[in-house]
Amino acid sequence: MADWDSYPNFSKEEFDCQETGTNDMRDSFLRLLQQLRDELGEPIKITSGYRDPRHSIEASKAAPGVHTRGLACDIACDGQQAHRIVQIAIKLGFTGIGVAQRSGKPRFIHLDTFTGSPRPNIWSY
Repeated sequence: MADWDSYPNFSKEEFDCQETGTNDMRDSFLRLLQQLRDELGEPIKITSGYRDPRHSIEASKAAPGVHTRGLACDIACDGQQAHRIVQIAIKLGFTGIGVAQRSGKPRFIHLDTFTGSPRPNIWSY
């Protein structure tokens, strides 16, 4: 269980699974995310944090993803903020950075710290 008092810019509730309410976020991930937030110097909106393996997105996958490990989040942002977040995330050592830029849909950045399998470090949706 994460020590939420250590992360002044985040609350447990914004990382709760949206379908089950469970939350198993890891302190190692949240520490790095707090560093990103401190360096960014402006609020960030978490749209998805922890996902229970029963969450519909995770249950539809062949194997549950990094959100189920408490090592990932998605952040809603505009283009300028997205650019700054990606720059800082690279500098801080996030191992997974996904940029969603689908036409007509909200932009978001996926960040994670998973190191367990080969994959691209940066990708676009």
